[in-house]
Amino acid sequence: MKYDVILAGVGGQGVLSVASIIAHAAMSEELEVRQGEVHGMAQRGGAVLAHLRISDKKIAGDLVPRGGADLILAMEPLESLRYVSYLKHNGILLTAAEPFNNISNYPEIDGIYSAIKKLPKWEIIQAASLAKEAGLLKAVNTVMVGAASCFLPVKEKSIENIIEQSFAKKDASIVQANTKAFKLGLHACKQSALKKEKK
Repeated sequence: MKYDVILAGVGGQGVLSVASIIAHAAMSEELEVRQGEVHGMAQRGGAVLAHLRISDKKIAGDLVPRGGADLILAMEPLESLRYVSYLKHNGILLTAAEPFNNISNYPEIDGIYSAIKKLPKWEIIQAASLAKEAGLLKAVNTVMVGAASCFLPVKEKSIENIIEQSFAKKDASIVQANTKAFKLGLHACKQSALKKEKK
C-alpha cells in the first residue's frame, strides 16, 4: 500500500498542521511516513504546499511525483487547482468551498467550481459553516482533516486521537470543538460520497 497526498492552501490556514496530524496518525499505526514541505511567502496569505507520503513499505523520497497523488487536500478552492498536475488520473481533489481572497484578481468562484467539477473525482466541503457548527471558526482545517479521513489509509479513530492529543494543552472546549469539527467533516464527506455513488 502506498498513498500520496498533496496538501495546499495559503499561510494561516493550517496546511502544515493538517499534514502533521495525518502523519502522526499514520505513524501511530506503524505505517511509513515521509513529508516534504514547500513554504510560500512567509506572511499570511502566501501559498503553502506540503507533500505527504504514507506506505506500509519503505518510501524512497519525500516528494510526490507529478501525476502520482492519490489525493489533493486543499484549504481553499483556487489553491486546489494550482496542483492538479500532481493528481493521478483516478485521484481525488478535496477542497474547502470557501475562497481565500488574497489577491486583487481572484477569479470568479463559480468558474473555479466548474473547473473542479470537470475532474473525475472531487469533493467540495462547506468547511466554514461546519466549523461554525462545531463552535470554533478557526477549525476549518480540522473539518478538512475529517473530510479527508474518508479516503486516507488511516483509521478514523487514529486521526481523532491525534487531534485530541494535539489540542490537549489547550482549554477543554477547544479540544471538544476540534473533535466535533473532525466528525462533522467526516460525516459531510461520507454523505456526499454516498449521494454520488447512487447517481
